[in-house]
Amino acid sequence: MPIEDQLKKAIIQMPQKEKDKLLIRLITKDTTLTDKLYFELIEESSTITERRESIMARVLRLSKHTQDTPGWIMMDLRSLSGDIAYHVKVTKDKLGGLELNIFLLNTFLNQYADKLRVYSSRSDKCALYIAKKALTIMNALNKLQDDYRVDYKKDTNQMLALVHQLCSKMYARQFNVPEEWE
Repeated sequence: MPIEDQLKKAIIQMPQKEKDKLLIRLITKDTTLTDKLYFELIEESSTITERRESIMARVLRLSKHTQDTPGWIMMDLRSLSGDIAYHVKVTKDKLGGLELNIFLLNTFLNQYADKLRVYSSRSDKCALYIAKKALTIMNALNKLQDDYRVDYKKDTNQMLALVHQLCSKMYARQFNVPEEWE
């Protein structure tokens, strides 16, 4: 919400102590802003690797749970995708977000290939989700500079092969998700 110029001037003229109190009160109301400031000011942006590894550990831990249906698999995928998006929002680590999303799909598609092999009405939503996720990843990869692309080629091609082998293959063809990435 934009602030009127009069209010801006009045805030600037407030005593520093009062401004600090207001700032602290406002920051505590926004968890994302609090986490972002903690990351930038306290951690000094030096914990990106640890944060990535923490998310990777959660992906591995959740992928080890025995899920009986594609619906439960999709719920885990969505939950972890939210964690990755929050990581990117807090740290501005777009490359890490891309890497984590590829890792997420590869891990889950390998782990649950038997549950996701056949397309059915029960796997429809999960298949659609996987294909859209793969398309989003491919769009982000295509925006990368050539220097970075080499780092992701192997994992991306593994992901694409799985997307085109499992229940998501119909949607992957429909969305023009490539079968191989060069």
